[in-house]
Amino acid sequence: MSATAPANPVRLTQYAHGGGCACKIPPGELESIVADLITGAAPPISPYPRSPGELVVGLEDGDDAAVVRIDGGRAVVLTADFFTPVVDDPYDWGRIAAANALSDVYAVGGEPLVAVNLLGWPRERLPLELVREVLRGGLDVAREAGCHVSGGHSVDDPEPKYGMAVTGLADPARLLRIDAARPGLPISLTKPLGIGVLNSRHKATGEVFPQAVTAMTTLNRDASRAALAAGVACATDVTGFGLLGHLYKLARAGGVTAVVDVAAVPYLEGAREALRDGYVSGGTRRNLAWVRPWLDPGGFGEDEQLLLADAQTSGGLLIAGELPGAPVIGELIPLNGPRLLLR
Repeated sequence: MSATAPANPVRLTQYAHGGGCACKIPPGELESIVADLITGAAPPISPYPRSPGELVVGLEDGDDAAVVRIDGGRAVVLTADFFTPVVDDPYDWGRIAAANALSDVYAVGGEPLVAVNLLGWPRERLPLELVREVLRGGLDVAREAGCHVSGGHSVDDPEPKYGMAVTGLADPARLLRIDAARPGLPISLTKPLGIGVLNSRHKATGEVFPQAVTAMTTLNRDASRAALAAGVACATDVTGFGLLGHLYKLARAGGVTAVVDVAAVPYLEGAREALRDGYVSGGTRRNLAWVRPWLDPGGFGEDEQLLLADAQTSGGLLIAGELPGAPVIGELIPLNGPRLLLR
């Protein structure tokens, strides 16, 4: 389902080289950059002798947020996320960016407490009144989440960028971790795929896809709470690295193979048509190239693989477990050759 582009003289997506989480640094490049920091091969960084808390979730497996245990059986959750415009409407872009940033807190089982805005704006190229709409969108979604917004930071930037740094709270004994995958667990997905190809079509043509905006602005709060209530211990969210990229990271961290039931994976209306018409981002192609050495495609062609690698923005939770209402799209099995197996 699409709609005619609104009569807006400014198309924000035309001021950015990429869009949303598709403009992330490719996962393989990013891992090579930080590998020495994690393994200690680089010159050592000063330890934290006066740190008041214990880092229980950090860099090791690429979890969605940092988690530090403090006193009283509590943990602080910290994350930051921002990106270039993924839609032309400034209010919707603000909503999407905020939901995406908050998702990292939900993805580790936390509840957001306070956020600060992160804004880059080409002040001599784009009207400043649009900034108010972007910030209003972010504030509205934060209010829906019960999260305070207090200030932030802005810079004059050649490309518009917006997001949030978010602090939350969690129970350190009840976290959703990317490294807790175990054989025998089903794989559930809480939002349909296809956001990336629809956003690419929107950027190229101006067509508006309300179904994609609805998916991107839906908080992962309820899914996170339901996962914790069901005793789930392993989850991540599906964003710029696509389903295959994030599932590969989950399988690698847990030492398992992830089997994807391709026919069970849900897609937004219009996603397959957008793929057919060639609206595939460079980020999606890089995602597929990254996981290909660890992927057994099971006879599925490149088009199906590209949809599974589609770079999502503010996607759903990928859960090792079963949730009411969320489709089961596969299972985790003992490590057997490939990390990812399509069937």
